[in-house]
Amino acid sequence: MQKKSRTNLIVVANGASEPLAHKVADLLDCSFQAMEKKKFTDGEVYHAFPRDITGKEMVIIAATPDDSALLELIDLIDGCHHYMAHSVNVVIPYLGYSTMEQAKPGIQEIPKGITRTRQIFRARPHFAAFVDLHSEAVLNAHGGEIHTLHLQTDALIVEKIRSLHIDDYVLVSPDYGRSKWVARLAGQLGVAHTAADKDRYAMDKTMVGQVASVVEGKTAIICDDMIRTGGSIIQTSQRCRDAGATDVILFATHLVLAGESRKRLQESGIKKIIGADTFPGRKSDDLLDIYSVAPLLARAISKQLRIRD
Repeated sequence: MQKKSRTNLIVVANGASEPLAHKVADLLDCSFQAMEKKKFTDGEVYHAFPRDITGKEMVIIAATPDDSALLELIDLIDGCHHYMAHSVNVVIPYLGYSTMEQAKPGIQEIPKGITRTRQIFRARPHFAAFVDLHSEAVLNAHGGEIHTLHLQTDALIVEKIRSLHIDDYVLVSPDYGRSKWVARLAGQLGVAHTAADKDRYAMDKTMVGQVASVVEGKTAIICDDMIRTGGSIIQTSQRCRDAGATDVILFATHLVLAGESRKRLQESGIKKIIGADTFPGRKSDDLLDIYSVAPLLARAISKQLRIRD
């Protein structure tokens, strides 16, 4: 086996992100170390680093799709400090609760996008990067002592769309909130874009009004940061067809696909959904076309380590 060249750099991951962490480690030409884990009868979880990490540059790849994944990330950060790693660099491909970045007026709800991110920052990583955040507000959940970075997948998305070799297509934003981002992608691709008229009337319910006729006779590629339940994006795809689109493709970085959303999307006539490997367990199949953010993460980590040097 060929010896790795970056002997002072170690990549670890929580259980949610081990496959992606393997890819990142390969691109960084360093060692991926799987954590030693076991669960006791009473529910407590044991973690151990498989080798000495004292003085090492540690990289933790950890999506936080649920509470246990978040707690595991915090345990890994604290563990790196306990064993005196030289630096602790965290990359969070998917941030859970990211849509809850602010509390609604008059309701005493907890804005968990902020409070959960603050818990990560309180563990004191030296560097924390996030991929395609729903809102950059979460980056401000610390006092300025941590270097944070918002990694945007624009270049990967543009490359992926070009690889589809579609002759005539339009980019569609599912709402006006994402329209600037979609316009930026459209500008790089040299195609037209439009936005759906969407109104939210409950916590997880939306109504999509109409889509401009610019989609008529073209393939509509609906672009968003995530597909969670799929309700609004199904409505948007139908409005695109109503406006004359010949085909509809969905494109979202984070494919949460909660509950029966995959089934509902297929039943609505969607035949292709393109997304990244940021959310755990997503693999290419007859519906999903998955690309990897590993090159983006590896470049960001390499740059951060060079800056620190």
